[in-house]
Amino acid sequence: MTPSPILKVLSIFKKNNVKSLLIGGQACIIYGAAEFSRDSDFIVLCDRSNLEHLRKALKDLKAGPIYVPDLKEEYLDRGHACHFRCQVKGVEGLRVDVISKLKGCDDFQQLWNRRKKLKLKNNQAIDVIGLGDLVQAKKTQRDKDWLMLKRLVEVDYLQNKNTADQEKIKWWFLESRTPDHLLELVQKYPSVALKCGKLRPLLSLAMAKDSTKFNLELHEEELKERLRDQEYWTPLKKELEILRHESLDQKRKAS
Repeated sequence: MTPSPILKVLSIFKKNNVKSLLIGGQACIIYGAAEFSRDSDFIVLCDRSNLEHLRKALKDLKAGPIYVPDLKEEYLDRGHACHFRCQVKGVEGLRVDVISKLKGCDDFQQLWNRRKKLKLKNNQAIDVIGLGDLVQAKKTQRDKDWLMLKRLVEVDYLQNKNTADQEKIKWWFLESRTPDHLLELVQKYPSVALKCGKLRPLLSLAMAKDSTKFNLELHEEELKERLRDQEYWTPLKKELEILRHESLDQKRKAS
């Protein structure tokens, strides 16, 4: 994890009892899939009490909004993210992004139940989104997210392939995007591969060792997810554009 700045944000969130999970680049670092990130992204419980805690934390960070929309339940509930820039000493210029819903993922409480609890050397506790949920959240339109998704599963496979339980093995079958790893899995767990093939048909190509068709299907699988992400965000982007124009109009009238 990138030191100091992010840790200070986490500490202030904890001090103010903000119920949140670390997501984004810093979560990828914790799972060993990235080396550096200045991202500070959180999914938060969206209720009146928790948002009040969050506002107090942002005040402590001297974090002002940098984009629309405002930090309100109605916007978070619809899937929008709210963006802030910190000015307090030690985290000057650091951006903090919060959201309460992740496309394709379960609601906050279920994500919270599956979270990874991490203790640092200074005994500071961090609540991080679970690996499976992080991978699901990375199925976006962005190239870098697909690279990170692939890396997250690769690292988990390499670290745990000799000690994994059945649920972990099934998850690798359903989420791995590394042909060599899937071929290893197919050879080692053919019966599991058959069962998972009903949910992910391209696994039959891995079993047949047809690398050309497999890579094509892998690409098609990604394109479908990118399209789902585009369809999810299109109406939200339109709403943001309306809010941006309204904000500009209000500033003009005020001046």
